[in-house]
Amino acid sequence: MDLKLAGALFVSFAKIGVMTFGGGYAMLPMLQREVVDARGWATEEELADYYAIGQCTPGVIAVNTATFIGQKLGGPLCAAAATLGVVFPSLVIITVIAALLSNFASYPIVRNAFAGIRVCVCALILNAVVKLWKKAVVDLPTALIFLAVLALAVFTGLSPVIFVVAAALAGVAVKAWGARK
Repeated sequence: MDLKLAGALFVSFAKIGVMTFGGGYAMLPMLQREVVDARGWATEEELADYYAIGQCTPGVIAVNTATFIGQKLGGPLCAAAATLGVVFPSLVIITVIAALLSNFASYPIVRNAFAGIRVCVCALILNAVVKLWKKAVVDLPTALIFLAVLALAVFTGLSPVIFVVAAALAGVAVKAWGARK
């Protein structure tokens, strides 16, 4: 058991968890900076794969990603440490906010602060999309898969799991067809 690595995972993911407003998608740019750029625990391609797998497994994408990275680096202990790290700050913050919010939710300054936070979260999600785009959409077939999934996501109510499975099958089919040429 590598307790030092488990501790480092807990602290790193707790830093991500404490700075996150807006849910799992808002964590994506912070995960990329900490896990890929600062720590080298995963490549950008691996992180994109973890995001994809996290989309089709139960739970929050950032929590699932933390679990995958911890498991990859040090097994079940590190997976648990990373998962607890990313969840713990939110648990504490939500508990405090829930206790206080009902007293302050009607104040204009609080409503305005949340409006500003929502805009910021949209920008952070867009940033994550742009970074993922650069690594994922690398040729015409991947661009076509992207456009098909985007159109279906916008105009249907299908589950993201269906999109991920269909895109995986399309990727396999495209590669197999290209290999036969």
